[in-house]
Amino acid sequence: MKLRKENILMMLNSESSRTFGCYLSDATKQQVYKIVCMVVRNILMKKRRDFHKKFAETGEKQVYYMSMEFLVGTSLKNNLHNLGMEAIFANILRQHGITLEELYEMEPDAGLGNGGLGRLASCYMDSATTLGLPITGFSIRYEFGIFRQKIIDGWQMEFPDDWLERGDVWLNPRTDESYEVRLGGRIEGGCDQNGNYQPNHVDYDTVIAVPYDMMISGYSSDAVNKLVLWSAKAPKSLDMSAFSRGEYAKALEENTRAEVISKVLYPADDHTEGKILRLKQQYVLVSASVQSIIKTHLRRHGSLDTLPDKAAIHINDTHPALCVPELMRILMDEHGYSWDAAWDITCRTLTYTNHTVMSEALERWPASIFAGIMPRIWQIVCEINRRLEEDLRKVYHDDDRKIAYMLVVANNEVRMANLCLCCCHAVNGVSALHSEILTKSIFKDYFYIAPEKFTNVTNGIAYRRWLCQANPALTELLKGLIGHEFIENAERLSDLMKYKDDKQVHAELEKIKLENKKRLANYIVQANGISVDPNSMFDVQIKRLHEYKRQLLNALHILHLYNTIKDNPDVEMTPRTFLFAAKASSGYLMAKQVIRLIVAVANLVNSDPAVNGKLKVVFLEDYKVSLAELIIPAAELSEQISVAGKEASGTGNMKLMINGAVTIGTMDGANVEIFRQVGRENMFLFGMDADGVEALWQRGYRPQEFVDRSPALARVLSMLTSGVLGARFDDIRDALLTDRFGVADPFMTLADFDDYARAQDLAGTVYTNRSKFNSMSLVNIAQAGVFSADRAIKEYCNKIWNINKY
Repeated sequence: MKLRKENILMMLNSESSRTFGCYLSDATKQQVYKIVCMVVRNILMKKRRDFHKKFAETGEKQVYYMSMEFLVGTSLKNNLHNLGMEAIFANILRQHGITLEELYEMEPDAGLGNGGLGRLASCYMDSATTLGLPITGFSIRYEFGIFRQKIIDGWQMEFPDDWLERGDVWLNPRTDESYEVRLGGRIEGGCDQNGNYQPNHVDYDTVIAVPYDMMISGYSSDAVNKLVLWSAKAPKSLDMSAFSRGEYAKALEENTRAEVISKVLYPADDHTEGKILRLKQQYVLVSASVQSIIKTHLRRHGSLDTLPDKAAIHINDTHPALCVPELMRILMDEHGYSWDAAWDITCRTLTYTNHTVMSEALERWPASIFAGIMPRIWQIVCEINRRLEEDLRKVYHDDDRKIAYMLVVANNEVRMANLCLCCCHAVNGVSALHSEILTKSIFKDYFYIAPEKFTNVTNGIAYRRWLCQANPALTELLKGLIGHEFIENAERLSDLMKYKDDKQVHAELEKIKLENKKRLANYIVQANGISVDPNSMFDVQIKRLHEYKRQLLNALHILHLYNTIKDNPDVEMTPRTFLFAAKASSGYLMAKQVIRLIVAVANLVNSDPAVNGKLKVVFLEDYKVSLAELIIPAAELSEQISVAGKEASGTGNMKLMINGAVTIGTMDGANVEIFRQVGRENMFLFGMDADGVEALWQRGYRPQEFVDRSPALARVLSMLTSGVLGARFDDIRDALLTDRFGVADPFMTLADFDDYARAQDLAGTVYTNRSKFNSMSLVNIAQAGVFSADRAIKEYCNKIWNINKY
C-alpha cells in the first residue's frame, strides 16, 4: 500500500471532520492524537482485509496463540515505523504545530501484561506478522490491566491503570461476533437412542464474551494480523424488574458479576474469591476463543476433521490449559464426535510452551472450585484423568507415587501442566537449559513415555522495536557500518565483528551510549528528583520482582560497596549508578519487602555525602514497556543474576545485549546461550551452575556457613536489623537465615554473594579500560542476532506447528 502525503492529509481531515466536526488544523492536541491513531488503525484494517483474503484463498494453516498476557506497550510509534510512514506523518503534523514525539508521549501502554510472558507473546505477534504468517492472538481486554505502581514510604502501592481512556482508540469492537460462556450450574445427563451420553447444562450463569480486535503490524510487510481481546458482559445490563422495585444495586448485580471477570489482570489469589475469579478469567478466555476458532474453521473448511491440518492452537504457559477440555467439549457435545475421535483431533491441534520450573507457577486448582465453576469441563477432565491413569499403569505399573505425580487430578487438585502434557502433540521449553531441566527433572516421566513430543525453542525478541525504534542512533551507526540488511535479517549483525578492535567505532558506540544515558538521566531527575552522573557506569536490573531473580543479591552488594567507601573514603572505585525497575505481584509480600529495602538502600546511599560521586541508587516506579525503551539503550551492565536453574530463559537479557550492555550473570536460562555466543571474555560470569546448585542442596545447604566465612556479608546482613537503613528488615533477614518462611535462603543468595562481589569488582575494573569495555559491548551487539524472534517463529513453525513455510 503506497500512500502519498496528500492522501494521508485527506484521511486526517476526513477523520477529524467525522469524529470532531472540525478540520485537523482546528483540532486540539488530544483530538489530533485520536485522529492520527484512528487513521493509522484504518490503514491497518484495510491491509488486514487484503491479507485475510489472500491467506483465506490459499487455505494456509492458521496459528492461534492463546495467552493471558500480551504486553503490547504503545502502538502508534510501532505501527508508523512498521508502515514506513513516520516521516510523512511527522511532516504533516509539523505544519500544524505538533510533533510526533508529543503524540507518542500521550499514548498509554496497553495494560495487558506483567512481565516476560506477555512481552514475549507480543514480540512473537510482531515477528510472525513481519514474516507473513497468519496468526491470531487471544487474550482478555483488561479494563485496568496489571496496575499502576507508586512507591509511598518505600512500599509499593497499586492503583488502577486506566489505559483504555486513550488506548481504546486501537480497539475495534465486534459485538455481532460475541459468544456465550456458561459458568456454574450443574449437569443433568442421559443417553440418546444410540446410547451416547448427552449432557444437559442447567442453572448456569451466562457471560457474554465480546471481542475487540487490535491490529498488529509487521515491519515492511503486507501482512496485518489481529489480537482478539475478550470483554466480559452480562446478557442483560440491567434487571428492570429489580430496578422497578427500587432495588437499584441488585438491578446492576448481574452485570457487575460478569464485568469483573475482565477488570484486572492477575487478581490476588491468596484467598478463595481470587482463585474463583482467576479461573473464571481463564475459562472465559479459552471458551470464547475456541468457539471463535471452530466457527471460523467451519466457515472456511466445512469439517472439523481437518482442524489439525488447518489450525495450530498454541497454549502459552498453563493459563490457557483449559483449551484441552473445552475443545473436547465442543467436539463431542456440539458436533457429535466420539471420545476417541475428539481426543485425536484435540491432541493433534494443541501445542504447549512451558515457561517455568517454579512449582508454584505450575498452576493447580482446588477440585471443588474447578468443579463448581465448570461442571461439564470437570466431567471431561475426570474422564481424561481416568484414561490417563490406565495408560500410565501400562508403563509404570504399581508405582503409585509416580503415577499420582503425573495425573491431572490427584490430591483434590487439578494440575494444569499435566493436562497439557498428556494431550498436546508438542511441548517446548524456552532455552536450552530450561528444556533440559524439563526433560531431566519435572517432566522426565512424561518425557520417558513420549520423548518425540519434547523440544526446545529459545526465546527471541522483536529486535526492530528494541533496537531500531528504541535506539535510532545506534541503528544509524550500524547501517553505516554493515548496511541495511540486518533490519530484515538479524544474523547479519555478525558482520559487525570485523570492527571488534576498531577504536574509532568504539568511540562512536561510546558517544551514542552517553547520549542515551543523558536522556535517561533527565528522566530520572524529573521522575525521582535524583541527579545521576551520565559518566558513571549504568548498572541495570529491570524485570519482574521475584525472589529467584535475586534483586536482593544486588541490593546487598550495594550495601557492601557502601561499607567499603565508608571504611576508606579514598578507595578507588568505578562510579556506579544502580538502576532498578520492577513490579511485585500485589499479593507477594516478600517481593514488596525487597522493593522497600531497595528504596531504603537508595535513601541511605543518595543522602550520604561520603559516597557522593561514587554511588547512586535509583528505583524507577511503574515499570512498563515504554520505560524499558528508555532504560535499555542507556544500560551498560545487564544484571541477569537469578539462581541457576530457575530462570526459564529471560528476554530482558537479549534486549540489553543487542543494545550493547554487557551481562553480569549466572549460567541460567538464556545466559547460557549468550555465553556460547560471546564467550566468557565478553561477559561477567559468577556463581554456581544448575548442577552446582543441585549438588549443594543434596549435600545440605546451610546459609549460616557462608555468612561465617564472609565478614563482608555478615556486616551487610547486620545492617538489615540495625536501624541504619531507617527501618528494620527482619523478615528478609529471617528468610535468608532461618526456616521461619520455609527453607532458609531458598534461592541461595548468600551462597553466591562473594562470587557476585568478585564479578562486580572485575566489571568495575574493566569498565575503566574504555577500549576493552567498548569492544565487549560491540561483540554483544554483533552476536545478538540469534536471539531474534524471527528465528524463534521459524522454529515454532518447523518444530511445533507443522508449518513448513520457512
